[in-house]
Amino acid sequence: MKHFPTHRLLGVLPVTAALLLAAVAPTQASAPRSLLPGDGLRLTVTTGDSRSSDTRGTLLLCDPPQGHSRAAEACADLTAADGDIGAVAHEDAVCSLLYAPVTAHASGRWNGRPVEYTETFSNTCVMLARTGAVFALDDEQLPELAELPELAGLPGA
Repeated sequence: MKHFPTHRLLGVLPVTAALLLAAVAPTQASAPRSLLPGDGLRLTVTTGDSRSSDTRGTLLLCDPPQGHSRAAEACADLTAADGDIGAVAHEDAVCSLLYAPVTAHASGRWNGRPVEYTETFSNTCVMLARTGAVFALDDEQLPELAELPELAGLPGA
């Protein structure tokens, strides 16, 4: 059985560790921004039932607020609820009993944590009363989001 001198092995370890760290550091620094933690949600609102539907959506970014017609308000609502859309403060509203279903869907990250939310509401008024400005998409929002390159790093994209 052959023995290796331990003092030589111990002298090589720091050099090897330094080389490994030098090789990994540039890779992390060049990682695409979409893969880094942050506040970004892909939001869609689908009106109608499964037989006939119309989907609108946008990308909501919160640092700085952008991508949404009411981004500052939506980001404030999400900040107050710590990114939990179900915990957004409900607004007092008088909504009709008309059944015109809308499905709100959000996927992405909030403070680096994954967010996945889907809920169907009886109508748009009820949705807005329960989700604040988060799903307050105007008619000028994008009809489809599947092709946006900014969505590449978001869950559900």
